[in-house]
Amino acid sequence: MPNGDRVKETVRQQFSENAREYLTSVSHAKGTDLQLLLDWLKPHKDWIVLDIATGGGHVAKTVAPYVNRIYATDITEIMLENTAMDLAPQFGNMDFIIADAESLPFLKEQFDLVLCRIAPHHFPNPDKFVQEVARVLKEQGKFILIDNVAPEDNELAEYVNTFEKLRDESHVRCLSILEWKELFKQSGLIEVKAVNRKKKHEYETWVERMARDKEQIQAVTDYILNGNKKLHEYFNVIETNGSIQSVEIDEWMVLCEKGPNAEYERN
Repeated sequence: MPNGDRVKETVRQQFSENAREYLTSVSHAKGTDLQLLLDWLKPHKDWIVLDIATGGGHVAKTVAPYVNRIYATDITEIMLENTAMDLAPQFGNMDFIIADAESLPFLKEQFDLVLCRIAPHHFPNPDKFVQEVARVLKEQGKFILIDNVAPEDNELAEYVNTFEKLRDESHVRCLSILEWKELFKQSGLIEVKAVNRKKKHEYETWVERMARDKEQIQAVTDYILNGNKKLHEYFNVIETNGSIQSVEIDEWMVLCEKGPNAEYERN
């Protein structure tokens, strides 16, 4: 099995086992970025919208009341079934479709808005994901990406990606902001506005959400605690008597528009 396919199968397994947790996760369901998303977009009632890797459906749920139709997609069938059971009775303008973010089952230039929140660090080929976003967007269509990002400093980037991978086997890599900007440029997506913030995780809840057992949790804890002062200060590791209370990770939110000369290839 090619490496990308193995990664996607791991994603399916991990999120199938933790589907309900993502429906109720406070960091996913109640982030301040959800209101900011509406403030930035000012959605139109005639918009057709795509939510990629919808997970617990928190973005789809936020946007649905303001648009014509929204397609909530995810690669994990059990996750999507749970989300559909929760949201379909509430929203008559929402469809749920199993889909790979790197090979979307839609024709070109179908959507006024594409959204993807707290998911691309699970994608093995983020370049293909961005190409697909550009392909399915209408000209001047809008795209919002929200995800964890790695600092430009190599030591800091390696640290965050390592402890995330130890915690969650389906984690691939947090890209840096500069890496994302280059992918957008290559596909003709023009940055309109962006904000970078620190996202605080209460450690016990965060580490238990994806870890399989106590041994895995201990491995994550040991790795984080063994980091040097520079690492601890950057990620604001709060520790009391060998017990981690919280950590902070960089999150980037960016709004792009599809330019008139956008280039993309069907994967």
